[in-house]
Amino acid sequence: MAIQRMDNVGIVFEDLEAAIAFFGELGLELEGKAQVEGLVADRTTGLDGVCCDIAMMRTPDGHSRLELAKYRTPAAIGATPQNPPHNTVGMHRVMFAVDDIEDTVARLRTHGAELVGELAQYEDSYRLCYVRGPEGIIVGLAEQLR
Repeated sequence: MAIQRMDNVGIVFEDLEAAIAFFGELGLELEGKAQVEGLVADRTTGLDGVCCDIAMMRTPDGHSRLELAKYRTPAAIGATPQNPPHNTVGMHRVMFAVDDIEDTVARLRTHGAELVGELAQYEDSYRLCYVRGPEGIIVGLAEQLR
């Protein structure tokens, strides 16, 4: 049996509102917010006493979602090192296709984003970059060239 689809990617933040603003600026739409707690949350996460605020953000095409989370209990554990380099083992980025990469970077800078390296072009196909977003996560941006 094969999977049906990828439902969402979850990312934990300390400042949920800043994350919502950042991804909203990128163009994701807030589908809704909720608080998750109780036995099912404890069992699925393997943690005790889970109380977590979540915000579900949807891409404009409706096919992809990010679940942004802030743990009230148990407290979130910070990643080490803070602002890990791109070659750190584990999930290290999420990438989005954008129609104007320079405008997108400029708008995200108002939310604290900084380029990880620099804006680069891959052949005649794409302009690409990585930005460091809320709490150090890396977000990839790709503009397909016409």
